[in-house]
Amino acid sequence: MELICVRHGRTAWNADKKFQGHTDVPLDDEGRAQAAELAALLADERIDAAASSDLARAAETARIVLGSRAVSLRLDADWREMQFGEWEGLTWGQIVAADPQLSATGATSVKDYVPGGGESFAELCARVRRAVERVAEEAGENGVALVATHAGPLHALLSVLLGDDAREALHVRFLVASVTRFRRANGVWTLARLNQTAAARSPR
Repeated sequence: MELICVRHGRTAWNADKKFQGHTDVPLDDEGRAQAAELAALLADERIDAAASSDLARAAETARIVLGSRAVSLRLDADWREMQFGEWEGLTWGQIVAADPQLSATGATSVKDYVPGGGESFAELCARVRRAVERVAEEAGENGVALVATHAGPLHALLSVLLGDDAREALHVRFLVASVTRFRRANGVWTLARLNQTAAARSPR
């Protein structure tokens, strides 16, 4: 089977480099245009099953990509972004400025430190594992599934499906409105494409 994973289009918080997490920030106009570019990029793809994070930025991206296809979109909270707790709405610079002790630890991202009210990478991987099992079953062994999600779950997929450790998986910078593909044959997952976009852009 093939798993076509799209990261949602841009939001205002992406543009401002703020942690979003479970905060339901919608696509901005640029994000909707990016989703339309993805729809054109994937227009000829067969899609047998579709799932999305229930957060608006991912769900709207999924609906734009699916277009007029006769495929039901299932919203699944297990595809939500990593929960960043007290970091949500803040930039990394603001977080470090407010917590000198965090800076002293040498932490540079959530791979090193779990914010108050947030979740660990292991917890994220556990729910992403459940989510991918569900959508793979819906698509069938020879099917193609579309998933609209966020950077955090995409990092988790690298770990869950390919066995990458947390540091290696979190090193990848997923682009907004990008496509990453996984394929499964004889029970073994492989990475088929990483960060494909309809237009060149920088990670955000």
